[in-house]
Amino acid sequence: MIREWFRARAAVKIGTALADQFALQKVSVSATDGEKALRQILQQADPEIHTLRANVDKRAKLADSFKWRLLEKGVQRVIADEVTQRLVVHLSLNQRSPGSGHNSVASPADRSNSNERQYLFTQGNKCFAQGAYAQALDLYQDLVALDPRHADALNNLGAALCKLGRYKEAEDYFRQAIGINPNYPEAHNNLGNVLRWRGRIAEAEIPLRRALKLKPDYVDARSSLGLTLVLLGRLRDAKGRFAKVLKSAPGHADALLGLGQVASMEGRFDEAQTLFNRVLEINPRMPGALAALAGVRKMTSRDGAWLAAAEEMAAKGIAPLEEADLRFAIGKYHDDVRDFARAFQSYKRANELQKANAENYDRKARTHFVDDLIRVYSRHTLSSIEGGASASMKPVFVVGMMRSGTSLAEQIISSHSAAKGAGELGFWSDAVHQYEAVIKQGPLGEPTRKKLAEAYLRSLASHSVDALRIVDKAPVNSDYLGIIHSAFPNARIVYMRRDPIDTCLSIYFQQFSPSMNFTMDLSDLAHYYREHQRLIAHWRTVLPPGTILDVPYERLIADQEGWTHKILDFLGLEWDERCMDFHKTERPVVTASHWQVRQRIYKDSAGRWRNYEKFLGPLRELRNLDT
Repeated sequence: MIREWFRARAAVKIGTALADQFALQKVSVSATDGEKALRQILQQADPEIHTLRANVDKRAKLADSFKWRLLEKGVQRVIADEVTQRLVVHLSLNQRSPGSGHNSVASPADRSNSNERQYLFTQGNKCFAQGAYAQALDLYQDLVALDPRHADALNNLGAALCKLGRYKEAEDYFRQAIGINPNYPEAHNNLGNVLRWRGRIAEAEIPLRRALKLKPDYVDARSSLGLTLVLLGRLRDAKGRFAKVLKSAPGHADALLGLGQVASMEGRFDEAQTLFNRVLEINPRMPGALAALAGVRKMTSRDGAWLAAAEEMAAKGIAPLEEADLRFAIGKYHDDVRDFARAFQSYKRANELQKANAENYDRKARTHFVDDLIRVYSRHTLSSIEGGASASMKPVFVVGMMRSGTSLAEQIISSHSAAKGAGELGFWSDAVHQYEAVIKQGPLGEPTRKKLAEAYLRSLASHSVDALRIVDKAPVNSDYLGIIHSAFPNARIVYMRRDPIDTCLSIYFQQFSPSMNFTMDLSDLAHYYREHQRLIAHWRTVLPPGTILDVPYERLIADQEGWTHKILDFLGLEWDERCMDFHKTERPVVTASHWQVRQRIYKDSAGRWRNYEKFLGPLRELRNLDT
């Protein structure tokens, strides 16, 4: 049928015929759908369009007849305008260049495909720049369907997916782009970013460094690497990256944001606030900077302008993780001003956004993991392990659920002149992952325990050579106490206990990495807490007396001096008055509690759950649990 249309001599008739065929598609949803329908028609008509050799006047008549026929057929004007523009571009691109010989041009089909790819790429980039990410996605997908090895299209498709919150799919496309072009710095940078957003922080460092190796002056990649290093706790290295970026690009918003994050973690809150405000002067639409302002101090009702700006920005259709940043910050504002109903709704929305980016929490897998540890590390097994262990008393493990007071305990101990805080080390998590199959079958053998002990002491030495005690406060080490004890039987373990509901609510109100997928749903939290309690009860039973000191958070904040004495005695340290003034200790704190641990002990965090009693849902069943 289309071939018959192009046998007609009049451009007007051709335009009318095309419009009639288009109208049969009954497009009524969007201009993008209209473009798809038009492309299907034009793909069939390309050879005849090429032979038409229409001049400017003929093309104009064809387009006019096409548009007016669409309107007569009842096609929406916005769709008619958009697809007519698309038709004009296609007709213009399809004509031979003036003066070109027959042998110097590709075949009509080849030329058509090339023009189509260029159009799709250009229009996709245009939509992306305008924030029309769904339309950009459609265009890039059509281009990839035509040319599956178009690395730029694959990369941009991944970028559009990121803006729409589809991070897992985006990662796949960035990897495809790199597979086609391994020397593609932008794709390596984008891959590093999406890995960081998905919570795979250590993994993110590799492609970011690759991007910089390929393009040493790539300031965005250097800043992205700095942001990744912040999350890895390597603040000095991160500051160096940001400083280098700002030397060549003084107004680089991400680098300034990163410096603000470092200042906050190092306790320089006024400086952090100044940096975040500077970012907003440069880019008023940067959600991360606006959200960060809520974390450097307690908000008051006088911060109404901040709240209005945050709510307006959160409602603007920004990327899901950016909205999550703001929703957590808005929740904190309402909690600070004691508007608890609004606070909970903000936190709930934030967690829903976070959960959409995370893998589902596997309750059965968690239960089986705890079962395996309890089965393998029995009292008999632990007491019969010989050889391979270190006699060192240097390691101190502060463990417990997140938000149970582990940062407070670390800060108190680290304020002692003979102690050093190392933060949350990932050593034992990595070790368990490496030997997981072996651990499920039985305790690690003597050579492996010796190897781990020596490697861990080297890791601690990188934080301090002279300290008598070095604190590793990774909460996840609660899972690995049997393994740790088999390598360091003289190490001391401080277990922080806090009211179960206060603990879980505080976790729910905090923005964690997507890898902590149990934190984003109250039912998942309740399940994880019960399994945690079951495992800790096992460790108390099977580890030798005197290995674990239970420190009730509520008693610590009620009697700071008395419990500080108990903690130091347990660790074999003399009394040090500086432990009472822990909030004055200058050291980086790379955890969610970096603001709280620099305040004096405050007691209103105990029993906080009562403010949210009507929202507790599945957490109510934890009320009678005692770990």
